[in-house]
Amino acid sequence: MKSLDTLIRLKRFQAEEKRRHLAQIETMIADFDRMARDLEREIAAEEERSGITDTQHFAYSTYARAAATRRDNMRRSADELKGQLSEARLALDDALDELKKIEALGERERIEAPVEMTPRNIAGRARAVLGA
Repeated sequence: MKSLDTLIRLKRFQAEEKRRHLAQIETMIADFDRMARDLEREIAAEEERSGITDTQHFAYSTYARAAATRRDNMRRSADELKGQLSEARLALDDALDELKKIEALGERERIEAPVEMTPRNIAGRARAVLGA
């Protein structure tokens, strides 16, 4: 029984760790998307300031070009993380399924386990029944 309790705690820890990892990936995706939107606004502001929107123009802003590269890298990273997100969801689902199985096994063992009576409890009950 003790080893089963340890196994249940381990499975709970693993499931919680996978949940934290999933939340971390979701946060990173949201941050990358936000940063890409911010860069998009900065690019638009720089293009408006310089008056040149053609990226092939020789006088196109160096800052706007660098910001566009960064924006594209952010979007690419967010897309890669979305792939990891689906894998992390599957791993969490698997971990939760394992936890449910182990918890069900532990509950079944608790129900089937006989209640142990120490000699002291048995003697006390006998006195109470006999009226002594």
